[in-house]
Parts: sequence; structure tokens; C-alpha cells
Amino acid sequence: MKPALLALLLLTSGTTNAELLQFKSGHAKGQYQIGSYPDDSLLRELVGTPTHDVNGDLRLLIDGNKDRFSWQADYQLVARSGDSLELSRLLQGSFLAPAADLNDDRRLMDLTHTISDNDDYSLVHRLDRLHAGYTGDQAVVRVGRQAISWGNGLIYNPVDFFNPFDPAAVDKEYKSGDDMLYSQYLLDSGSDFEFVAVWRRDDDGDTGQSVNTQTLKYHAFIGQGELDVVAARHYDDNILAAGGLTSLGGAILRGDAVVTDTDLDTYASAVINLSYSWVGFEKNMSGVVEYFFNGMGLRESDYRQLSQQHDLLARLQRGELFTLGRHYLAGGVSIEISPLLLFTPNLFFNLGDSSGLVQLVSQYDLAQDWQLLLAGNLPFGSQGTEFGGLDSPVDGLQLSSGPSLFAQLAFYF
Repeated sequence: MKPALLALLLLTSGTTNAELLQFKSGHAKGQYQIGSYPDDSLLRELVGTPTHDVNGDLRLLIDGNKDRFSWQADYQLVARSGDSLELSRLLQGSFLAPAADLNDDRRLMDLTHTISDNDDYSLVHRLDRLHAGYTGDQAVVRVGRQAISWGNGLIYNPVDFFNPFDPAAVDKEYKSGDDMLYSQYLLDSGSDFEFVAVWRRDDDGDTGQSVNTQTLKYHAFIGQGELDVVAARHYDDNILAAGGLTSLGGAILRGDAVVTDTDLDTYASAVINLSYSWVGFEKNMSGVVEYFFNGMGLRESDYRQLSQQHDLLARLQRGELFTLGRHYLAGGVSIEISPLLLFTPNLFFNLGDSSGLVQLVSQYDLAQDWQLLLAGNLPFGSQGTEFGGLDSPVDGLQLSSGPSLFAQLAFYF
């Protein structure tokens, strides 16, 4: 059944049996982004500069429950147009391609339908959530399309391999869902076990262990802190991770260590961060500083060998990693200018090649149910660095981007 027809059926059912199914909430978002490319950028040769993008996103949240059973269906209508859409098609299959077209080519269920797709725009609708579950006294089970987040990284998160966010993404309100079985068992001590099985399809449309994920997580409370242990079979890789959090004075210290064993090699990655909230200049503030070691990353002198790093490329193309280097330092401070205005400067810095990204984000509540989100991105670094511009296959041209501005107006209902 097509997503739109199913969503219409759910909405209709909700009007006749509000106990079993009801409209919960929703939003409508309009986005505009303007970007630029330096004179020596290969991407400028492909789409020109400045670039313009206009996008729209409508989401309807529908849920219901009966006794211990519950279900949810999130309908999403996405319209996209502009230069990023064109660039994603020109670079299709490359990790350099900006996220544009939505599809379920790799997911178990095909819940996405393209309404219109041409050179100028695309219009797609889908069910980004569609799951049913049971909640008992000590157990929770859900099956269907849903989203979960694991790990203690606040900016970079090597333990979150279920559609993680790009660290520099501005709007992180909703993660894309995966088709999975999720279960949780609560112990009398307050600790719990979580088991997740994700089914996917390969290039031929077949499902199997080479593209699936099974993972088990143990979470425990130890004194004033918490402990996480994760064991996973992710695609063809074996993953073991451990981490946790604890209080440190008035701050919170978090961290994870991850070991990934692939057919080609064994990699160790780690993340550690410190977050703190305070009042300064009569303003509420909160900040985070984080160090990330990417065990699959390249040293700055090895960027030219990226095409030979199959494990790193696979994760870049799947959207599980967003960094090429090995050592990163990132941080941000959120300042409550007023009860309606939040200002957040962020910094993402590659310690290996001294390149980075400065990001300024402001969130303003215009009125009840209306929100304006603004952001500016300024990459810096010399040629041959991650943010300054990597060498491209074309002599004299770099794979580089310039400053960009992002604006989003959202209405919640």
C-alpha cells in the first residue's frame, strides 16, 4: 500500500476511534540555504556559485494504544529543489553527494513513493515511522520502522550506527527510521538489556547478514555513574564498545571506546566529552567540549589514499561516519539571550591538519508554535586539508566548499 493511502486510512480511522488511533501532532517546515564554492573548487565547476536550495517538510504524527499495546505512524511529505539536488545526482554513489533524494532502496520495507521527480525538484512522501509495540512490567518490544540512538558522544558518536546525524547538521529534530525489532528487559536493580535487529537489502534487493545488524546493549547504574556495554554484528563487522557517564563536580563526563573488527583490519575509536551548565552575565548558558579519535581515519599526509581505504569509504557512503581524519576537537556554547532566543556558536576542528568549521546557530520562537532557525557555516583551512579542500582528480581543482547560510521557518501543530 502506498504511504499516502495508508496515512489517509490511519487519519480516517483516528476520527472514528480516537482511543485506538489519533492524530498526535505535526509540523510544517520551510528551508532556504545559500552556499558558495571557491574559485578552485571542482564542485563550483559542476553547479556554479552561489548555490540556492529551497526545501519543504510536512510531518504528521499518528499513534494509538490499547491496554499494553501501542502503535505509531509518522507520515512525511518532502519537497526539495535547488543546486544540492542537482549535485547529489551528479555525484550519486559518492560520499561527497549532499543528502537529497529519499528512498528505501536499502531498507526492508518500501514505504517511500516519489510523487514527482524532474531536473528542477523532487516531491516524495513516505512513512518515516511505522511500528507496533508491547509494554509489560519489565519488558518492551517494538517491531517496524523506528529510530533509536545509542552512545555517549554529544557531537561525534561512534556507537550510534543507526542513521546518526552529521555533527554539523543544524536541524536534528528527527532521525530517519530503520526497519527493526527492538526489545528491552528491565532488571529489578534498574539496569536493563536492549536487543536490536535491523534488516536491510543489498544492491540486488536481497536481505542477509552482509547488510543486517544484530546488537545487544547492557546498561547499568554504578554509584553516581552509568555504564554501557555493546556487542554487535554490523554488516560483516564485529563491534565491541564500552562507555558511560559520571558527574565531575557540577559537570557531566561522558565517553565511549569502540573496537571494530572487519575483514580487512581491526580499528579502535574513542570519544570523551565534558558538559556543564552555568549562569553568566545573568544569562543561562550550557557548554560542551569533546575529543574524538577516529580509528578508521587517515593522517593528513594520507588523504590521497582515500580511495584505497575501503572500510572508511563504506562508512562514509552509508552515512555512519562524517570525518576523514583521526583526531578531532569540537565544542559549543548555548546562550539563552532571552526566554525566546537561543544563540549557539560551535567549532569543529581537525587536530591533524588544523582545518575546521565555525558554525553560528540561533533559534528564535517567533510566536506560539512558530520557530525560526538560522545558521551560518564558515570552513577554514589550507589546501589539501579536510575543511580547506582536498585534492580532486582534476589537476588544479579542490574538493572544497565556502561559507553558507541556512534559514528554516517551522510551524508546529
